[in-house]
Amino acid sequence: MDLLDKDGVRLTVDGATATVTLTNPAKRNAQSPALWRALAEAGQSLPGTVRIVVLSGEGKSFSAGLDRQAFTPEGFEGEPSFLDLARGSDQKLDATIAEYQEAFTWWRRNDIITIAAVQGHAIGAGFQLALACDLRVVAEDVQFAMRETSLGLVPDLGGTQPLTALVGYARALEICATGRFVHAEEAERIGLANLVVPVAELEPAVRDLGAALLAAPRDAVIETKALLRGAVGRTYDEQRTAERAAQARRLRDLAGLSD
Repeated sequence: MDLLDKDGVRLTVDGATATVTLTNPAKRNAQSPALWRALAEAGQSLPGTVRIVVLSGEGKSFSAGLDRQAFTPEGFEGEPSFLDLARGSDQKLDATIAEYQEAFTWWRRNDIITIAAVQGHAIGAGFQLALACDLRVVAEDVQFAMRETSLGLVPDLGGTQPLTALVGYARALEICATGRFVHAEEAERIGLANLVVPVAELEPAVRDLGAALLAAPRDAVIETKALLRGAVGRTYDEQRTAERAAQARRLRDLAGLSD
């Protein structure tokens, strides 16, 4: 069932699994503010029954990043150009970037698990969109790169935190500052990719992973995801306390004693 199909984004739902697809392969799924608004809308449109969200891109590339039209004086039709935004107030610029970031933030909600199915180029904003997901299954031809610094910019779409958490500060700095490509073998070795498969096997591999994730009871998965997401910011003892509280909730629920 299609719930959304606009501005290069399509949302379909099949039972407990939703699929968000980038649908502009002719431009290698280059991104724009309109696409970001559509991605944010997709997150808001998910039925409560959805447990798994798969993010994919049509064509040979997942997403080649920001459409360079953003940096032209005319920008996108009906949108302020990035050059115009730069001339505005700090408050306006901050609010606009915050709005753009909404497309990248909902993927880590505790009530869903998100999987990026990545093939070909995932550059800049495309890399950050893949990083927004909980898990990444990648094809053997994948090419990750954070190219913002080559444009005199910084990664500002939520990608710096998950990248650092996955690969560590030193590796994240090197990847971002050089803008170099990270290919499939390295991506798996350093923790960017959960699984690497041949291009033709990407869709079935993601489908199999989704089925495995759906096997456990939903509430147990939600509690576990919340525990793991919060673990980095807690001390060992704080994490043990969080585990006890979460387990108490699960035991009471299983015993029918929940409020």
